[in-house]
Amino acid sequence: MFKTNYKFLSVALFALLFAICPILNLYAQKDNAGLPFNGVVRSAEEGFAAQEFRRGVQAYYRGSFNEAVLQFEKALNYLPEDNLIMDWMGKAYYHTGLEGTALQSWNRVLENGYGGLLLQNKVEIVRERRVSSEINEKNIRYTEAGVFPGNYNGNQIFSGPVSVLPNPNGTVWVLAYGSNELVEINVNGTVVSRITGPINGFDRPVDIIRLNDGNMLVSESAGDRLALFSKKGKFIKYFGKKGRGTGEMVGPQYMTQDSRQNIYVSDYGNSRIDVFDKDGNGLFYFGGPQKDFEGLRGPVGIASLGDGIYVADDIKGCVYEFDQAGNFRRILCEEKTFHRPESMKVWNDFLVVCDSNKVISIDTESGATFENIRAGNSPQRITCAVPDVNGNIIVTDIKTNEVYIMSKMQEVVGGLFVQIERVNASKFPEITVDFRVENRHRGPIVGLRDNNFYVTEQKRPVSKLNFVGASSENDYADITVVIDRSLSEGMYDEQINLVVRELSASMGQRGTLRILSAGKIPVVEYIGNPSGALQFNVNGLRTPVTKNVAWDLALRLAVNDLINGEKKRAVVLISVGKAGLNAFDKYSLAETSAYINNNHVAVSSILLVQEACDEEISYIIRTTPGKEYYMFRPEGLGSVIEDIIDIPNSLYTFRYVSALTTNFGEKYLPVEVEVRLLNRSGRDETGYFAPLQ
Repeated sequence: MFKTNYKFLSVALFALLFAICPILNLYAQKDNAGLPFNGVVRSAEEGFAAQEFRRGVQAYYRGSFNEAVLQFEKALNYLPEDNLIMDWMGKAYYHTGLEGTALQSWNRVLENGYGGLLLQNKVEIVRERRVSSEINEKNIRYTEAGVFPGNYNGNQIFSGPVSVLPNPNGTVWVLAYGSNELVEINVNGTVVSRITGPINGFDRPVDIIRLNDGNMLVSESAGDRLALFSKKGKFIKYFGKKGRGTGEMVGPQYMTQDSRQNIYVSDYGNSRIDVFDKDGNGLFYFGGPQKDFEGLRGPVGIASLGDGIYVADDIKGCVYEFDQAGNFRRILCEEKTFHRPESMKVWNDFLVVCDSNKVISIDTESGATFENIRAGNSPQRITCAVPDVNGNIIVTDIKTNEVYIMSKMQEVVGGLFVQIERVNASKFPEITVDFRVENRHRGPIVGLRDNNFYVTEQKRPVSKLNFVGASSENDYADITVVIDRSLSEGMYDEQINLVVRELSASMGQRGTLRILSAGKIPVVEYIGNPSGALQFNVNGLRTPVTKNVAWDLALRLAVNDLINGEKKRAVVLISVGKAGLNAFDKYSLAETSAYINNNHVAVSSILLVQEACDEEISYIIRTTPGKEYYMFRPEGLGSVIEDIIDIPNSLYTFRYVSALTTNFGEKYLPVEVEVRLLNRSGRDETGYFAPLQ
């Protein structure tokens, strides 16, 4: 038996407590003179401040941020140095788009020793987001943030991962060459589903891509065919067969689809590129000798960018450029640039090639190469690298039988950005919490499950915690259509009518439609079911045509009406893309953009003319997840609503039962949320008031 040394034990415990107390205090909300957590008020000034503060918190959670600012200002009139009130003042200013003023409030309380590392990290992230600098993505280095092994605890999960296809919900399809299957894996590495292929199964699959219509296409190298699947993984039909004629293949490998929806396949056995239409009919093939071109020898990775088709040759170690008809244009990367190239994908406006143990990006203008990822010096063979919805790069290594999750170094070190957006205590003790999870550059983190979250009250786990859901799974959205009233009377009336009616029809019954006129003073013209605008006529608008549109006021009104709407929400501008004079007089372009982004609204534009937008309008759209569309696009406007619904959304909702006492609704009640994902984590703390009794 061991003899207990009580003296030593007591000293050790004291040392341990001494060590961890400072760490715990980094995250602790400090009691403030007027608003201690125990709810006890010690002076008249504190009492008045507490009442105004409570009203401010409630206004904030209603989405009335300007009202919240006014209430917090009143509270500070009684207690000018109250850290908790100033912290909340910063939150309210942040959501009004006045980020500079928000930072001033937060920096002031940091100087007072309040907030610790949690608030300091928030300040750093907001400050970084305000820096307007163009990032050269081609130069960014990625590091490993996690790994999904093919074997775990002696059990085979998959064998020979050769390609991946990320999904909008955060999961990824892993195509396994060795085990002849398609495996769906979530952000935590858990298998969600498996597909073994059609009735006969896969026959050495190599590549998987998503077509423009949302269906998936898999190449089978030993089967000499392509297998078409629905969005949900149901087999539809085969494309092609074995042979050397048109529509025939020998050992198909990698694929891409161009802007005309034609499908290009690297046919390794025939040393050529096969071309199919979207329905799987063979059109032609190319890659043989041409003028100034001796022909393909080992075509592997293939990508479509602009009007060019790019092909990597693993025997020559180079990349060629062709037009969409298969005519040779140039050598983009000279021979022996690459050792053993595999797949080639498009990221933004550049190409990315997998080469042995490296991932290399290519500038399509100059042909310059940049190393983004190096997996290590041990025998490895990277076959595919694709960006996912969360800003990571998903990499397959067929030799090590692993799938790597690669992230920017800054994201791995900086962690996740967690913001508690709303606390609903109307049914106290039942509490509903909405919070958003992003990376440091506003990129949403989707696909998280209940085991990624840890919710506490005063640092103690809450009871009866229930994961209500993730907004990324919603298939509906609230949309505000903003009509430019600077347009000449009658010149674009029919076009505007057509656009509004088509958008209304595309929405169906999914969400609420708002129509807003952007003039000197913006006016809400319609709110209700989208079907109510199926017969929309621009002549019924109350706002007259004007020379100058107050775009700042129009956008703020549009966003303001959406704050309390559905979790997915967007503004669609119908215009000719001209800002005009005095467009951002009351609120600057930066403040307007911040207001839109900090309230998580996407802004898209449907142009009535095929011309470039003015820089102000383009900037607003570019800094949100929205897109620019031309109204007479070949595919029509039906996909605009689907594009909006498909925008990643990282809002999560939990419900729990509080164990705290409320002091008849006067007590400030704390709640904390921590999020963990692979090697990254993030945290936020806030508080709320129960209803008055």
